[in-house]
Amino acid sequence: MLSLNIQKRLKNFTLQIQLKAVGEIVVLTGPSGAGKTTILNCIAGLSQPDSGQILLNGRSLFQEGKKPLPVNKRRIGYLFQDYALFPHMTVWGNIKYGMKNEQLTKDLMEVAGIAHLLQDYPQQISGGEKQRVALVRALATEPEALLLDEPFSSLDSQTKMECRNELLRLHALWNIPILLVTHDKEEAKMLGNRILQIENGRFL
Repeated sequence: MLSLNIQKRLKNFTLQIQLKAVGEIVVLTGPSGAGKTTILNCIAGLSQPDSGQILLNGRSLFQEGKKPLPVNKRRIGYLFQDYALFPHMTVWGNIKYGMKNEQLTKDLMEVAGIAHLLQDYPQQISGGEKQRVALVRALATEPEALLLDEPFSSLDSQTKMECRNELLRLHALWNIPILLVTHDKEEAKMLGNRILQIENGRFL
């Protein structure tokens, strides 16, 4: 279970979020700048709340007044909006960075259609291909929670549908909490067990 009760002062408002997710896909929607990515960054440890608590399966990721758990110990998969691939590593180097199971990873690469790109570097592949590499890299860590920030926005319609179906298949298999940020209403309805609208740092 992922549980958060956090507050963080942003430029124009204070983010105040309470959320519990137990083995479900929670979709976060709302206008740009509403706080959606900040929530993901706080869970991942890339940004720290001003106060509150974040728990994952009973482990404290953040507790007010205590040292937060380092990013690499949180067991969280994160697909960033800008992909955040390592430019000095090949596609395979990026994917195997946190890989747990090589056979699962190879299956994911086949589904995503990137098996032929393994020796290429990020600057040699397209935006859609980078997105698929980043998605496989996040899934290959077999995380306890998965954070997805506009994960399929650069993909063509067929690849988008295949990746959505694979995400649903893996979610059924792993039963982990997934937080998905998207502006795509069709995607939200297809993937979300719950859809939460956020504006000015609060759920409506």
